[in-house]
Amino acid sequence: MKRKAVLVTGGARRIGAAIARRFGAAGWHVVIHCCRSYAEAQALAGELGHAEVVRCDLADVGAATEMIEDLAERLGDWRALVNSASVFRPDAADQLDLGVNWEALQVNAVTPAWMAQLYLRLARSDAGRRVIQVTDQKTQNPNPDFFSYTMSKHALAATVPILAMAADARDRVFALAPGAILASHDQNEAEAEVSHRMNLLRRRTTVAEVAEAAFFLATGPMASGQTLFVDSGQHLLSQPRDVMYLAREGEAAR
Repeated sequence: MKRKAVLVTGGARRIGAAIARRFGAAGWHVVIHCCRSYAEAQALAGELGHAEVVRCDLADVGAATEMIEDLAERLGDWRALVNSASVFRPDAADQLDLGVNWEALQVNAVTPAWMAQLYLRLARSDAGRRVIQVTDQKTQNPNPDFFSYTMSKHALAATVPILAMAADARDRVFALAPGAILASHDQNEAEAEVSHRMNLLRRRTTVAEVAEAAFFLATGPMASGQTLFVDSGQHLLSQPRDVMYLAREGEAAR
């Protein structure tokens, strides 16, 4: 396989699917990773043309290792790894759930960091390699909700400058930090419409904007180790709760 290639974890749905579509539109070979969303991943691969589906549970580091090793052997120009997959389960700063915490740290931080190391060690690309770790604006604007998720994204963000320091001069490691983009957890669309405008620009950031940012990081001249926020300024605020709950509390107060 000599076509420019990218692996997008969690690429079957939501932000990951938008990122996969952006690379596919540019003619890249897109490797769509999924865990449970196999039918959706297959449908997207058929839509993109030059695409394939790989499947594993990122809580299983051994399975993730096999996936990276297999792709590194097969792909002749593997230019980018986009770690978009994550788990987002509720717990709080005063009610840590150990099971939720272990899963969040493993899937959202430990495995993506391990995969990045393997990718930078094994993948082939004469043009240099790019790692894009999808974090969250919560790394700059934290609150007590979704405690384990937020903890895991802080951990992942911390790996970016460290990996960048250790990488070869041709390679780049970035963080891509979206804000509130799509309805999440138990939100409905009406709630999302309100909560996702709780940013400096009072607008909803789109998945297309996040996908375009991912493509820029994979192809543009940005210096390694940096974080690109795509959140309409949400990370510059100080919000005491997750915007989902702030929107509900505001509605209840009316």
